[in-house]
Amino acid sequence: MERKVFQLGDIVQMKKNHPCGSNEMEIIRMGMDIRIKCVGCQHSVLIPRAKFEKNMKKVLRSKDVIVENAESNEK
Repeated sequence: MERKVFQLGDIVQMKKNHPCGSNEMEIIRMGMDIRIKCVGCQHSVLIPRAKFEKNMKKVLRSKDVIVENAESNEK
């Protein structure tokens, strides 16, 4: 099975929606545990990396793409 690639600042979609109804989470801390923040209600949750990788569906927006788009718009 291929490892999922994600990094700090990415917006990811989880398998289950947050109770507020949003399905977008931002990665705000990485290590052995991952802290994610709900984009809808700003609630943050700390979960073990293995559980996060199992419950993550896909990366919706990568921080690198957002930064590159902002830099190209400035020129």
